[in-house]
Amino acid sequence: MKEKIKKLNKEWHLSHPMPENPTFEQRVKWHLEHHKQCGCRKISGKFAKQMKEKGIKF
Repeated sequence: MKEKIKKLNKEWHLSHPMPENPTFEQRVKWHLEHHKQCGCRKISGKFAKQMKEKGIKF
């Protein structure tokens, strides 16, 4: 069964662009806030694995 994905929060995306060449910490901060404010997609793949390895919950 597929996870239901929330609607895109266009306003949030427009006012919160990902920084250019972000550090790992900047990416974590952006993705955690994105998950709260929009949630148009889940945190997955290699980045999710890195977050879990560092003990970051999402």
